[in-house]
Amino acid sequence: MDILLEVIETISLKILKIKGETMAVMTAPENTPVWVDTARCKACDICVDACPAGVLSMKPDAGSTLGANIEIVALEACIGCNECELSCPDFAIYVAEKKEYKFAKLTDSSKARQEAIMNNGYRLPEDYKEAN
Repeated sequence: MDILLEVIETISLKILKIKGETMAVMTAPENTPVWVDTARCKACDICVDACPAGVLSMKPDAGSTLGANIEIVALEACIGCNECELSCPDFAIYVAEKKEYKFAKLTDSSKARQEAIMNNGYRLPEDYKEAN
């Protein structure tokens, strides 16, 4: 089946259209680089794996499909690469436009946080301390 996917972005809205029909409208939070629609998240971990900056982590959530849900653990570290948004099969995560937000640069601290998350089953270790 060939599905035409189109994401129309404006300053305050992200509109998901499939085959020309509007499927979802998400209002962008002000001054936020990345945000999540947790109701759509199915805890597949794909976005956490895709994020090079350690911005995302999974957290336990008994009410979700797989017993976990996405959590933004380092909002200020988002580099705006869109890898999380592009990899999410459930269209549950969104990244601001570069013209709307000044994103961070990828740092060694962000890379270390991502490695810690990956080595801990896609979850930020409870005892994790940021490297300065």
